Amino acid sequence: MNPTQSDLHINVPLTNVSVAYMIDKSTFIADKVFPRVPVSKQSDLFWKYTKSDWRRTDAQKRAPGTETVGSGWKTDTGQYYAHVWGVHKDIDDQVRANADSFWSLDKDATLFVTNQLLLRRDLDWNESFFKTGVWATDQSGTADFDPWNDVASDPIVQFANLQTEFIKQSGRKANTLVLGADAITTLKNHPDIIDRIKYTQRGVVTTDLLASLFDVDKILVSYATNTDVEERADGRSQDAAASYSFMSNSNSALLCYTPSSPSLMTPAAGYIFTWNGYLAGNQYGIRMKNFRMEHIASDRIEGEMTYDMKVVSPEMGVFLSNVNGD
Repeated sequence: MNPTQSDLHINVPLTNVSVAYMIDKSTFIADKVFPRVPVSKQSDLFWKYTKSDWRRTDAQKRAPGTETVGSGWKTDTGQYYAHVWGVHKDIDDQVRANADSFWSLDKDATLFVTNQLLLRRDLDWNESFFKTGVWATDQSGTADFDPWNDVASDPIVQFANLQTEFIKQSGRKANTLVLGADAITTLKNHPDIIDRIKYTQRGVVTTDLLASLFDVDKILVSYATNTDVEERADGRSQDAAASYSFMSNSNSALLCYTPSSPSLMTPAAGYIFTWNGYLAGNQYGIRMKNFRMEHIASDRIEGEMTYDMKVVSPEMGVFLSNVNGD
């Protein structure tokens, strides 16, 4: 029978647990950099504006009895397609019957499924935004600037120059800096930065202090890791010891402008479109379902997530690769 009961009713408690976990999970950055745009349709068009139309003036002196000069802007369109991702965890009746009372099997399964979806989303975020060939400006350590692990480098002056050029080219001040794990480690130990903040409280280099030094509103660090190796029940990997790596290129950085919320008249480096029309209005682009799988004597916790990650204005981003050199 279609639709099923689980399609007609979304498990709100499970979804709320999942959303709470998404908000608190600090290692993931996909929804912290660019605004989410809830959309009612899986695929549609969005407006893109010509930058030069907003950077010149057609205003002229107006003589008595005459009309003012007309002006306007050109528009283009981009297209999004919000794919649906899904994964589930089954809770066997025997496992549930044998579990002690302090086990929260449904909650644990919900958190596990949510983590699976967030891993997928961060992988796609990095593939969409955190690499060369995406933004209008690419720079590489050694070739375009002194690597940050070189004591002769000056990241503070480098970012001041990047910010000046950013404003000249885009008309906006870059407000967000995304750093890989190795990149921020190097910055926190850079002698020029340590010297600049040595008289601040405790002399500890924090992301807030770095944001102030680099003249951005916020700094986000990508710490999420993953592995492709599945471990056996005894904790040992199938073929060899499991290895883990950062999802983001840890030797890179992205300087960009991103508004606090989507707007028709405000430029943005990128957006994440979430199909809330499919997910019963959930703005986070996720829903959880709990339904019976009688043929395997199990309860299924299933999660779905929808999104499409789009670069909207390439000139609103500067990508720095090999910041610590090759």
